[in-house]
Amino acid sequence: MATVVLVGTLDTKGAEYAWLSARLRESGCDVVLVDAGVMPPPAGTPAGDVDATAVAARAGHDLEALRAAGDRGAAVAAMAEGVELVVGDLLREDRLHAVLAVAGSGGSFIAARAMQALPVGVPKLLVSTMASGDVSPYVGSSDITMMYSVVDVAGINSVSSQILGNAVAAAAGMAVHRERSVNLPHPGGRPLVAASMFGVTTPAVDAARQRLEELGYEVLVFHATGAGGQALEKLAAGGFLAGVLDLTTTELADDLIGGVLSAGPDRLTAAGRAGLAQVVAPGALDMVNFGAAETVPERFAERRLLVHNPTVTLMRTTADEMAELGTLMGRKLASARGPAAVFWPLGGVSAVDAPDGPFHDPEADAAGLAALRTALEGSAVELREVDAHLNDPAFATAAADHLHRLITAHDRSHAVSESGSV
Repeated sequence: MATVVLVGTLDTKGAEYAWLSARLRESGCDVVLVDAGVMPPPAGTPAGDVDATAVAARAGHDLEALRAAGDRGAAVAAMAEGVELVVGDLLREDRLHAVLAVAGSGGSFIAARAMQALPVGVPKLLVSTMASGDVSPYVGSSDITMMYSVVDVAGINSVSSQILGNAVAAAAGMAVHRERSVNLPHPGGRPLVAASMFGVTTPAVDAARQRLEELGYEVLVFHATGAGGQALEKLAAGGFLAGVLDLTTTELADDLIGGVLSAGPDRLTAAGRAGLAQVVAPGALDMVNFGAAETVPERFAERRLLVHNPTVTLMRTTADEMAELGTLMGRKLASARGPAAVFWPLGGVSAVDAPDGPFHDPEADAAGLAALRTALEGSAVELREVDAHLNDPAFATAAADHLHRLITAHDRSHAVSESGSV
């Protein structure tokens, strides 16, 4: 039977979770109720299948001590830690086919932390009072589905019953689908490769993807918008991938210089830590991303700007910035545990960094390459300087072919190591 795990604070939402449990069982699903509440629930509230004491203890906390301390923020953080671990346990025990939570801000924080820790593909539905605003803190780089509660989560009424009823139907349907399909082999069974893409690197990634598919891979393309890079990193860390074709590393520039599409300081690290084969290029490192033109910080007013569309403005990176980025890229890759190579296109790093393009700046690009070369000295990372533009099909195909060689050699080496052969 498909099982839906309900994560809720029963000290404030007990009646609502009793209603959700009943509706889920009517839908044919089993239910595991996890109580993330800090305070004792009101009399008559159904007990959680995993009660609050057990949730706190799973993270090494004493619930009574959390209550006595009177620090709500610390208590919520502790319960979030416990819920994350409990939910992970339930997944490993095959007692979780979907997660559903209904919450305000505190409960949304707790549930979202647990949901973000689950693998991609596990159904996650969060009905929240916070879903009409910026949901990035709750969704992160995960595949969480958020639904706005419209009314506060305060009783079952003519409005909330419709919204929560929809949530129950969605969670039950996803759980049934998950339960039926989780043990089935993936169609084709092809090894997975992640690739990074931006509008100005699309021709390169399209050509590389076609070549990798010809070689027998399934290619997952991530849009380098910050969240896309984070999702790529999470997938690389999760053990799903055979390799990474990171042709678009523009998020490094946004993180360094202050653009709006940063993927954080850990970008370009997960594949290396996981020992995956990777081929990297400086795709779109010539630009930093901002919103509409009027949102560009005043300190950049005299810089070379390009209005990409009414909501996106690009700023050309300088030679000094490119040098910093080359050093940063080199240091990150030099610590990789798996095989890695950098393909640097001497003809330009994006569609607008070409001889007739508005961001064409060979000196800036050369500064990035020189710094990268220095940062990689003494490492096992191969640097290939290719006399082509990034979007030339020959460049993209060569990068894809090289990744295939790295994956094949790495797999062969791993197989020999596992067998104990010399």
